[in-house]
Amino acid sequence: MNRLWIIPAIMISAIVAGNNSASAAYCGAISYEGCCGCGETAEGNEVTATPVAGGTYTCMRTVRETVYDKVEETRYRTRKEVYYEDREVQCSRLVPETTTRNINYTVMVPKYETRTRTINYTVCKPVYEKHQKTINYTVRRPVYETRKKTIKYTVCKPVYETHQRTINYTVKKPVYETCTKTVKYTVCKPVYETKSRTVKYTVCKPVYETKTRKVNYTVYNTVREQKMRTEQYSVCIPEQYKRTVTVKGGHWETKTETIPGPVMRKTVREPGTWNFDPCTCKCVYMPGKCRTECVQCPPKTVCKKVWVPTCEQKEICCTRYRRECRTRQVPYTVCRVVPECRTKTCTYRVCKMVPECRTKTCNYTVCRMVPECRTKEVAYKVCRMVCENRKKVCNYTTCKMVPECRTKEVCYKVCKMVCENRSKVCHYTTCKMVPECKTKTCTYRVCKMIPECRTRTVCETKCRRECYTKTIQVQKCRQVCEPYTVTRCVPRVVCKQVPVEVCCPAPCCPAPCGSSHEGPVKSLLNHIFHGHRNNGCDDGCEQPSCGCEAPGCDC
Repeated sequence: MNRLWIIPAIMISAIVAGNNSASAAYCGAISYEGCCGCGETAEGNEVTATPVAGGTYTCMRTVRETVYDKVEETRYRTRKEVYYEDREVQCSRLVPETTTRNINYTVMVPKYETRTRTINYTVCKPVYEKHQKTINYTVRRPVYETRKKTIKYTVCKPVYETHQRTINYTVKKPVYETCTKTVKYTVCKPVYETKSRTVKYTVCKPVYETKTRKVNYTVYNTVREQKMRTEQYSVCIPEQYKRTVTVKGGHWETKTETIPGPVMRKTVREPGTWNFDPCTCKCVYMPGKCRTECVQCPPKTVCKKVWVPTCEQKEICCTRYRRECRTRQVPYTVCRVVPECRTKTCTYRVCKMVPECRTKTCNYTVCRMVPECRTKEVAYKVCRMVCENRKKVCNYTTCKMVPECRTKEVCYKVCKMVCENRSKVCHYTTCKMVPECKTKTCTYRVCKMIPECRTRTVCETKCRRECYTKTIQVQKCRQVCEPYTVTRCVPRVVCKQVPVEVCCPAPCCPAPCGSSHEGPVKSLLNHIFHGHRNNGCDDGCEQPSCGCEAPGCDC
């Protein structure tokens, strides 16, 4: 619908252009005879071209181009703003309290007692007996025979060379020295002391600051309305009660236990025998075999402490909290916003939490282990190795063995053993171990652990719960409308002249492409309503007798 008013103007301009082109054709400016080879020059509105048959010429065409203009727009959006409100909250804390109580405990004190007992033991005494017996034995008597043989052997002759060198060496001599040093040692004693200290803590205080800023946007005016609502909250109320607790205790008992003595290995030799040695014609004593026996040592009595656990019932005081629900009326404000577009200076509050340091005094009990320094004299021996440099001259001989081959005739004996029977009388002694009982008196020491009751004071710290009220910051949200600028592109159509190459028609054409008066009009209407269809070719080129090909029709 926006383009319909252009149609009459286009038709008028097309008729005028057709008349101009017709008159130009008659005047010989652009004639189809010229396209067939007349060679005349035609002048257009802006471009002068000399068309040649079968060639091209340049003309101006109007092209529509879309251009985007940037337009700034103001829009509005809603954002959430966080602010804080003060609220009182019931809290509880633990306060330490120190109490003192006495504890009875039992200490086992050792008591030593000397006793005497009689031990019976057995001792083996050797008893020797002499015996005699006749022994028949066979002796192999050697019979020697002398023979000779030649032996080739190599003898190495030593060649001695005497050398001398000096050796430096260090000898360390021990030097012993007896020193005395004072050893310091520390014994810690507990000292209880009640102190008070100042505790610093920080409390955050809200500081409100008013700021202004100039905003060009829509402001929502707030209409406030006060209302009341019923709110339920819970309170913890402390209650004291007693309960019975089972406490583990116990005491030490002394038990006597008999431990068997260790088993020791003992080497015992058996009685030996006397044998006659025919080579020396003497009786030789042959000792008996050694065997190992296990002998158990006497048992010993050991005293040890055994812990006997017990359970005791104890009544303690406890605190529990009972939750109680209550109701209260809380005022609140309902806000309605009325939008108003204007430019104004906006005032807003900024809340800053400023820390403030405070102090309080707390009493507490400190147990200090006070070190007590003591000294004692300790004698020790120090050995210092003193180095002493010495020097000695060492003479040594180097021996080189030079081999030399020799031959000698050796006489050797061949021994043959001839058996010969003999007899002898052998005297030997037998040893028997006869057991003998003996008695001895042994003194030993017995330790008894005697329980002794003692008392000590113990400090206990218990915590009691204390309720207090503190103010906290509660975070809340509200909606704020703020403007922002958006840049968008708006399309706009712009017409401009573009040079286009146009082909000349063939000589056989009675009328060139678009030569009639309706050709430009029809081409312009098709360009407007159908866009650049067929790449800008008009319908005048559809006749086969035109002779124009597709690329040459004003494409």
